[in-house]
Amino acid sequence: MTEKLIKSKIRVKKHGEVFTPKSIVNLMLNQPEIQEKLNSLTATFLEPAAGEGAFLLEILRRKLRLALDLSETLIEYEENILIALTSLYGIELLEDNCRRLRMNMLYVFHAIYGKNVMRKFSAKVNKKVINSAKVIIRANIVQGDALNYINNKNEPIILSEWIVLPIKYRVRKIQRTEYTLESIINRNQPMETSISSQVEEFNLFADLLEGDNVKQKNIVKYIPVKITDIYKQLVKVEGEENGSIPNKNESVFIGGYSSK
Repeated sequence: MTEKLIKSKIRVKKHGEVFTPKSIVNLMLNQPEIQEKLNSLTATFLEPAAGEGAFLLEILRRKLRLALDLSETLIEYEENILIALTSLYGIELLEDNCRRLRMNMLYVFHAIYGKNVMRKFSAKVNKKVINSAKVIIRANIVQGDALNYINNKNEPIILSEWIVLPIKYRVRKIQRTEYTLESIINRNQPMETSISSQVEEFNLFADLLEGDNVKQKNIVKYIPVKITDIYKQLVKVEGEENGSIPNKNESVFIGGYSSK
C-alpha cells in the first residue's frame, strides 16, 4: 500500500505539510545515539511538528516493547507503559492533524496494552490505565505553533513534566508539574497557577473571605499519585494572602475519567 505523504497541494503551499515516510522514520530512529534513548522508559521525545504521529507512534511502539521486557508482574507492566507514554510530547499546528494524532496514540497504546495484558498476564484491560493514558495524551499532545510558543487559543503552550518518585511503602507515585514551552526552552521555573482556571468553579475560599477586602491568589499544584491514578488529576489549592499561605489547603478532583 502506497503511503500518503501529502493531503493536498493547498496544504503543502500554505503550511508546508509533508508527512515523513515510514522508511525514513525507522532509519532515523535506528541511529545509535537515538537507540540509547529508546532503551529508557523516561527519556523524553518532543516532536514540534508532529503531524499525525509518524515519529511519535513508532517511538511509542518501541517503548511499549521495552516496558513489556522490563516487567515481571501485571502491576509493573501497567505502571511502565504509562511511564513510557508520559515521555512522549507532540505539538501540531493543524487541528485535524492534532485530533488524529491523539486518536492514533490512544489506539496504539490500547491495542498493544490489550494484547500483552491478555497474552502475558492472562488479565483484562484496566480502565484506570486507559483513562490515565487519555489524560497523559491530552496533556502531552498540544495544538499550537511551536515556533511562537502559543497554542490554538493564542495562549502559551503548556506541557507537563512527569517525574516518577522513589518507591515508598511499595508504591510508585508520579509528580506532574506544568511548564510553558517557552520556560522549557529557556530553562525557567514551572508555573504556579497554570491550572487555576480549571478549579475556579470550586471557589474554595469564598466563605473564608466573604466580606473581607483581601485579594486572594490561589497556588495550584498537582498532588503525587499512584501511576495508575493519573486519571484522577488531583490538585492541591493553596490560598495565598499577601504572600502568606492560610491554614486551609484542599485536595480537589478537577476532572479526568471515571474508573467505573
